[in-house]
Amino acid sequence: MLIAIWELVYKIGVDILNVWKPYMFPSPISVFTSITGLLKDNTLLIAILASLKRLIIGYFISVVIGSTIGLLMVRFKYIDDNFRSLILGLQTLPSIAWLPFAILWFGLNESSIIFVIAVGSIFSISLAVDSGIKNINPIYLKAAKTMGAKGYKLYSNVIVPAALPNIVSGLKEGWSFAWRSLISGEMLVATTGLGQILMVGRELSDISQVVAVMLVILILGLVIDKFVFGRIEGSIRYRWGLNMRKVL
Repeated sequence: MLIAIWELVYKIGVDILNVWKPYMFPSPISVFTSITGLLKDNTLLIAILASLKRLIIGYFISVVIGSTIGLLMVRFKYIDDNFRSLILGLQTLPSIAWLPFAILWFGLNESSIIFVIAVGSIFSISLAVDSGIKNINPIYLKAAKTMGAKGYKLYSNVIVPAALPNIVSGLKEGWSFAWRSLISGEMLVATTGLGQILMVGRELSDISQVVAVMLVILILGLVIDKFVFGRIEGSIRYRWGLNMRKVL
């Protein structure tokens, strides 16, 4: 139905009323043709694989560093008091702002894009870990300490599992930031990737190719969210009895 509405708007705006030019507002048919053309010469497949490779590497780095920072903020009050505001401010900074640093430090290569991806999601993950642990029900901690849990066992058996619902939500948010950082970096640095194809479409004034890549990015994001984060989040909520749909 959405595609039909899209085609109707195109016909009325471009063919009948001449409000837009064809190069300003594409039709679904032209977008589908662009996707088909990119698939036939393997350009789209190669770009998707290259983008996902960079995304996974950068996101893994951000999870490790972000989780470590979050745990340190929880464990040491000095770090929390003095660096939480700084981390919160850095989270609001657009990831594209880090690209000049990346180019100066690493040059025009893969490392620059991975750096931008990692920095783009590190701070949101660290804040999610910090917030998730701090919002644990105090009863869990009191009960665990009463039973003799402390140190590493307290964190591994009680604190981290209890904070997982909030942590997973933060990881999902970090993944979305990583996606945006990836496309921003590839548009300016990469020689292959979804962002690079998007940039080529802009340079050629090919709005159909631009929208085609945007749809591919959207579909990939939805698939990963549903089949990766959706399943993880669903299993955690089921284990902790947080499935509100069944309750309602």
